[in-house]
Amino acid sequence: MRRPKLLLLIPAHNEEKRLEPTLRSYAEYARNHYPDNFEILVVVNGSTDRTLDLARKISQEAPFIRWIDIPERIGKGGALIEGLKRSEGFDLVGYVDADGATGPESFFKLVELCEKYDCVVGSRRVVGSVIHQYQPSHRQLASKVFHFLVELLFHLGIRDTQCGAKVLRRSAVEKVLPWLHIADMAFDVNLLYALKRAGCSMIEAPVEWTDHIGSKVRYFRTSLVMFLSIVRLRLVYSPFYCWLGPLRPIEGWIYKALQNPPPRPMGNTGAKRPC
Repeated sequence: MRRPKLLLLIPAHNEEKRLEPTLRSYAEYARNHYPDNFEILVVVNGSTDRTLDLARKISQEAPFIRWIDIPERIGKGGALIEGLKRSEGFDLVGYVDADGATGPESFFKLVELCEKYDCVVGSRRVVGSVIHQYQPSHRQLASKVFHFLVELLFHLGIRDTQCGAKVLRRSAVEKVLPWLHIADMAFDVNLLYALKRAGCSMIEAPVEWTDHIGSKVRYFRTSLVMFLSIVRLRLVYSPFYCWLGPLRPIEGWIYKALQNPPPRPMGNTGAKRPC
């Protein structure tokens, strides 16, 4: 039986210290356990270190590893949107963080479940998950507050929206890609809510996860941007969005002031837009 053709996306912004071991571990595991129909696409964006050089070097050693380089910093969400646009011809599309917090063995267990679901959401908060290194207490608190707000606004029923490991069927990607526009780390909420609205089936599955030293997350700034993004996302799907047109230049200024990429324009959905 033919394995589904799988594309793994890895967004990478200034990841020279963490990208190489992640790529090598996934490449080795894929050679031994998923040798056919597998590609990795590293979406390098706005990097000023050796991230691009490393992606080039490793791609020469493993031909199933590819890369694209986007000069400007477009955020995790922006990088994943660009990667999803390049997923035509694949059966499944997944993504993980460049730090390798979710290892290849855990990720490929999610791939197996995608035979029955449109999206498999890696989760650190369901039975069976294994956490080797926990986040600092202030980040755990911020995560709990964020989850409360997400559930209040979107009723997703997902206990861990932010775990950086997910797998989708390409057919589901086609349904939701035009509705993906959040460029920052709240992209996962945008993706899951778009899948819910499209009627796609989702399941949370446990992962083995390790918090790695070297996170570039800035606690206050990142938390504020993610809060603004989920409020904006809720407004996009509300009757009030059309009334807020005059405020959109201010919206862009706020994201710029917080040194984060602003939301991207939504594509042509073929459906009735909020405005």
